[in-house]
Amino acid sequence: MPRLHCPGPLHEGASLALPPAAARHVQVLRLQPGDPLTLFDGAGGEWDARIERMGRSDVQVAVGSHHPIEREPAVRVHLAAGVPANERMDWLVEKAAELGAASLQPLLTERSVLRLSGERAGRKQAHWQAIAAAACEQCGGNRPPAIHPLAELARWQPPAGMALRVLSLSPQASPLAPPPAGMPLLLLSGPEGGLTPREEAAAVAAGFEPVTLGPRVLRAETAPLAALAYLAVHAGPAPRDPR
Repeated sequence: MPRLHCPGPLHEGASLALPPAAARHVQVLRLQPGDPLTLFDGAGGEWDARIERMGRSDVQVAVGSHHPIEREPAVRVHLAAGVPANERMDWLVEKAAELGAASLQPLLTERSVLRLSGERAGRKQAHWQAIAAAACEQCGGNRPPAIHPLAELARWQPPAGMALRVLSLSPQASPLAPPPAGMPLLLLSGPEGGLTPREEAAAVAAGFEPVTLGPRVLRAETAPLAALAYLAVHAGPAPRDPR
């Protein structure tokens, strides 16, 4: 059954028009009035729905019952990643959403190749947010990660209340481990070439603990995904999150 992201809030008995991306998906699948769908609005769980009307470019649906289904990892991991070059950021966003990242902060660092600002940066953020939603439609996640606006690492302030870790190649780095139970984790990683020594030193001074994934040097888009996968497996079962 098709799963579609439909920013809400949704509620049982509602009749609404799908957002343009979801409507196009329904049109491509050649679904018809009466066909069932699953909707999720990002607030938790998913909803039964049924197509009421198919227009030339719009689709009207009726929302049914809510199911409090959660498929999120036990540890809420927020990524802060130096933006890799070319299309690798698209791939990083997609796979991070599949692996259950809670949010993603794209960062411009000293070694970043991609340089965006203003309207172009806003369009890129919207593009990445759409990729994250589409990844959740495919993988079964009901809470697409928030993709924050591009920020410069030198001016960025990490949110409070999280365990802070930075992926590092330093010999003094500790093996990555889950944070204390119930505490979200903010994981900082660099672009191609990694963070500069000055950037890593500033991160450590700000409270980030250097952690390692082992002796191999992973690509900029691989390292945070390997960390997400490791934490998802080693943090135990996720607590049920009632709506």
